Amino acid sequence: MTSTPGTAPGTPPGGQSRLRRRAGTAAVAALLLAGIPVGAAVSADAGTPKTATGPQGQKLTVSATTGLDPAQQKVRVQGEGYGLTTGIYVALCKDNGDNRVPSPCLGGADMSGGSKTSQWIVPPGDPYEGDLAQAFGPGGTFDVEIEIAQKGDGLDCAEVACSVVTRADHRAAGDRTQDVRIPVAFAGQDPGDGGGEGVDVPAGTVSYKSAADFTTAGKPLDLLLHPDSKKLYVGADNLPDTADVDERGLHVLNPENGASESWISQAPGSTGALRASAAARIAGPLPGDGVVYNYPLRGVGSAKSGDEAATGVWLAGSTITDIAPGTTPGTVLVAQGATLSEIERATGTATRTLTLPGGTQFAADPERGALWYTDFTAGKLHRVDLASFTVSGSFDLPGGSGGMAGFTETDPATGAVWVGVGRSVLVFDAAGTLVKTLVGKDLARDAAFDTASGRAYVVWQDGGDLSDPANDNNGTLTVYGTEDFAVAAQDLSLPGNHSQAGAASLAVEPGGATVFVTSPAEGKITKLVRQVSPLVTRAPADLTAKEGEEVALTAEAEGTPEPTVRWQVSTDGAQTWKDVEGATESALTFTAHTAQDGYRYRAEFRNDVGTTRTAAVKLTVTPATGGDTGGDVGGNGDASNGAGSTGSDGSTGGDGGTQSSGGSTTGGSDSTGGSGSTGTSGGSTGTSDGSGATVGGGVAGGTGTAATSGGSSLAATGATVMSVTLAAAGLVGAGVLVHRRARRRTEGAL
Repeated sequence: MTSTPGTAPGTPPGGQSRLRRRAGTAAVAALLLAGIPVGAAVSADAGTPKTATGPQGQKLTVSATTGLDPAQQKVRVQGEGYGLTTGIYVALCKDNGDNRVPSPCLGGADMSGGSKTSQWIVPPGDPYEGDLAQAFGPGGTFDVEIEIAQKGDGLDCAEVACSVVTRADHRAAGDRTQDVRIPVAFAGQDPGDGGGEGVDVPAGTVSYKSAADFTTAGKPLDLLLHPDSKKLYVGADNLPDTADVDERGLHVLNPENGASESWISQAPGSTGALRASAAARIAGPLPGDGVVYNYPLRGVGSAKSGDEAATGVWLAGSTITDIAPGTTPGTVLVAQGATLSEIERATGTATRTLTLPGGTQFAADPERGALWYTDFTAGKLHRVDLASFTVSGSFDLPGGSGGMAGFTETDPATGAVWVGVGRSVLVFDAAGTLVKTLVGKDLARDAAFDTASGRAYVVWQDGGDLSDPANDNNGTLTVYGTEDFAVAAQDLSLPGNHSQAGAASLAVEPGGATVFVTSPAEGKITKLVRQVSPLVTRAPADLTAKEGEEVALTAEAEGTPEPTVRWQVSTDGAQTWKDVEGATESALTFTAHTAQDGYRYRAEFRNDVGTTRTAAVKLTVTPATGGDTGGDVGGNGDASNGAGSTGSDGSTGGDGGTQSSGGSTTGGSDSTGGSGSTGTSGGSTGTSDGSGATVGGGVAGGTGTAATSGGSSLAATGATVMSVTLAAAGLVGAGVLVHRRARRRTEGAL
């Protein structure tokens, strides 16, 4: 959408259509640029409705905040105490936490003023008042309805934390005093989900960092982390400028520290005599320990840790261009250019052979009896049926014709085939349909899959030619979900990893906690470890306590490394915060005093990746008083939970009762004789029979009233619900993959 020439925000409209166009443009720009600080403490429990308090004492109430219909939910939003000199927007947005822009927001660029996904509230007499905006009522009140949904316009509240927010409109974009937000959750979610508010990175952000560089394996060409022995096998060539010895061969490393456990440098050549040989490609693991691999030019060998030399055979024909395990034990599948053969490893005899139209590399999918053969020159992908050893389909590689060859790998969980071509990765499903194209800034060189987590790892190498402006000598590691192809970890730069000295390869530990990436140009293998910013798994809730009562707030978070916690308190409505001295445990326990009434508390979790905070919660402290009537002897009223109590028959006097969690207080009888008194939940009117007993500490024969508490109700604002429209309330921005977990609560730990 573009701005309408000749208009400016705040200029009185010259016509209705002109006003709509101008307001729509300004609203979109404003909502994209404005940010929301920590905002308010939510005063309700997990139920609905909820009320939040803003930095200037504003009250924002949302009629429904949990169990919302993902398709569409109409909610009532009320406010009071807002500034009468500043307009605001009301919308559902991604809640990015303290001092972060709440974006994207639900809605779109509404040029007609007919949107109900958000509302615009302005001071009385404002030039935008009318079809586009509603005016505040007395005392800065408003009462509107908006229609919200779980997903739309770049926002997905199933993946990110969302809130109904108010914020200053586009004419005061830098004004943060109008920012108030209330978290909401759709069916199947719990408010407070989203793992807390990420301060520097979103909560639960996954990333990788370098833990070590292994330089004990020459020029690394290929990797395999053995599933049984857990050893790291490295196929390597010599790196002449790093050592006086020829480093070619198969290296076996300890994956923890990179220490060399074995080095198999020799394999039989064309005459059967042993010779120094590089290990070009690793085909797959042998049971227990060891691997099958290809050594130049036509060798097929096998070895395990501790062997002095590899055993192997030398094939007839042309150079081997790819290799993989065969369909039966003791065989391998071998590509020699466009010729595909199944070879007996013991003899080198071809049991089956197929000549394809073209190609050099392939990926086998034994689970589905398929093999995918890539012809980068012609831009074709051929499917070979492994049972019949015939071509069962051919598919185009968009942009692949003449493209730079990268890799061909299959996802064992889904059967999808991932093909790296130039700076793109083409993903085909098991039927050969192109389902996704992933574009990177570097050359796609290898992919590996972790079936335990459903993640695909792709290593991209820089071209290495610094005369090309697209090159910077640094490669990249990316991680994707294999079902939705969403980014599953922050991209990691791989400094110095370029393709001038060979293609990079990678191996992934099951579960994805550790990844190994080769850099042939640098002669090293980089060990990467996964780290996760703190993710809140248990958050505190608002709490009401009596003077002198012990209270407990509990918060928990997970992350890698294990996060530390510290509690913080705000005495000014969540505008400023300070650490609670010594409060570095998951539970914060203290005795409540009336001076703490209205204080806000939150837990802040930290690790090496980032900082995450729980939403602020409010402590309400009430005086420790109960009913107190005359008399020395008689039955006592007991504590109740919204059910009331009945005093003893014919009591004389009595002590005051205790405050119940439901809010009712039952006092003793102040009479002699009669049938006693009966209390009702939430406070009641005392009745007397005879001399006039009282409930709740009333005078004899009078009316006793108890404190009442329970579910929140919407406060009347004095403003009529008006049918208003907003020119534009849709903010489009990048979403962030976030893990979501239901909040748990236990007795006595809030």
